Amino acid sequence: MRHTRQEVIQRAVQEFELLDNLVSRLTEEGWQRLLIRPETKDPWTVKDALAHITHFKADVTRKIKKLSAPAEVKGLNETEENHLIYLRWKDCSPQEVLAWHRQVQQNVLDALQQAPEAWFNGRERQEQWPFDLDGHSTYHRIQDIERALQAK
Repeated sequence: MRHTRQEVIQRAVQEFELLDNLVSRLTEEGWQRLLIRPETKDPWTVKDALAHITHFKADVTRKIKKLSAPAEVKGLNETEENHLIYLRWKDCSPQEVLAWHRQVQQNVLDALQQAPEAWFNGRERQEQWPFDLDGHSTYHRIQDIERALQAK
């Protein structure tokens, strides 16, 4: 499938708005709700899930700009990178993570606007490409954040 700038931006904005509307109204208790995760994984809260989503959205901006991965993540597997994200953000306030989430969204939109047309339609891609802008966020919003907030 080939994509258009407009369609990718529309998906990115739509998912951001759904996620931002959800986290914007959280209480302190809501931010600290633990996600339902295997015991072998870091004990993420709702705040940690938002930091995780945001980290990978920021990575899309890096890829659009053809920048190399930060040295601290080079060579890490998925679990190791997730642990690094967790350690980096676990002691930050929800307000800091929320501000970062919003700044990264603006950075993503700026990068998408500036990306060459070929970045979008230069080759066949999967339907959910670029996955970290909406599909990844949707997954964690529904399966982790909403689920944790609904748990009693």
